[in-house]
Amino acid sequence: MTATGTESTARPPAGRYGGRSDQEADRRLKVVGVVLGVVVLGLIAWFGGAYLLRETKLNGTLPTFQVVSDTEVQAQLSVTKDSGTAGTCTIRSEAADHSVVGQLDVQVPKAGSSFSEVVTIRTTARGTTAELLGCTAAK
Repeated sequence: MTATGTESTARPPAGRYGGRSDQEADRRLKVVGVVLGVVVLGLIAWFGGAYLLRETKLNGTLPTFQVVSDTEVQAQLSVTKDSGTAGTCTIRSEAADHSVVGQLDVQVPKAGSSFSEVVTIRTTARGTTAELLGCTAAK
């Protein structure tokens, strides 16, 4: 028996190799995977956006600082806030070896929508930095 052109393109017997039902199952799995992927990405975007857009009542910065002596560092604290909101901002100073040599809690008054003050951080050794750890609204 010799093969002809039509015999070499013949299909296998129906139902022998899974056929269409396997292809349909694969397609369904792909669709379910894509839908679940979109849902997970949507949740990540939702929670990430909520985290980034969450309003804080006190936003502080330390635009400048100056090492005054071996025992003092001065820093300019600037806070924007909701009017009528009081709180505390924490500033620390570190030595050249990154050890903490001083820390200061600055009280932010309720009045106004901004607060700015030059503060002096007392240090146990020569401070080389001034870093704002964060501001917390009073309860």
